Amino acid sequence: ALATAERIMQRRIHVRHQLNGVTIIDPANTYIDADVTIGQDTVIYPGTLLRGRTVIGADCVIGPAAHLQDVRVADRVHIWHSVLTDAVILEDSTVGPFAYIRPGSQVGPRAKVGDFVELKNTRLGADSKAAHLAYLGDADIGTGVNIGCGTITVNFDGVRKHRTVIEDEVFVGCNANLVAPVRIGRGAYVAAGSTVTEDVPPGSLAIARQRQVNKEGYVRQLRA
Repeated sequence: ALATAERIMQRRIHVRHQLNGVTIIDPANTYIDADVTIGQDTVIYPGTLLRGRTVIGADCVIGPAAHLQDVRVADRVHIWHSVLTDAVILEDSTVGPFAYIRPGSQVGPRAKVGDFVELKNTRLGADSKAAHLAYLGDADIGTGVNIGCGTITVNFDGVRKHRTVIEDEVFVGCNANLVAPVRIGRGAYVAAGSTVTEDVPPGSLAIARQRQVNKEGYVRQLRA
């Protein structure tokens, strides 16, 4: 009986949104709570769950397989194969696939959060991007920032959480650890493979890694 009631209520909710100009590709595989608001010309793909007081703007593409709980989404946003909770996604941004946006986070405008990127209590500024494989926790990230693959903001010292500040137009190379509290100045570069524990002045290049050493003949000796 509960399942039957759920289907009836979902049908009513879907029809209400469709009459307001929302396209729901497969209503039987889309789940929308009663308090959700969706703007005109937004398309909802199958496998999507819109929960709580989620608000979605106009001309968005949500799904397939997107789970949003109490999320505010501006106009022209694309979210797919991702989980978002208590976050704000500003206009013209993209999230997914396989991203995880946790409470207290804000993305954009015109920002990109790509595959296997997790944000927690983090602001990713306008035109900034974290394309893949990054954890950005307790961070304030400016505009036009590139976050390289494998970058981590090391926010927890075992007792307290600390914030990382990345100013505008910073380029962070791949596999960088930014050990909070730390500030990366405007326009700075962080070399790939660096573990940064001190502030980086604006316009500087931070290199924090051992020099490469090649042991010639090592493999032959090891196998012998």
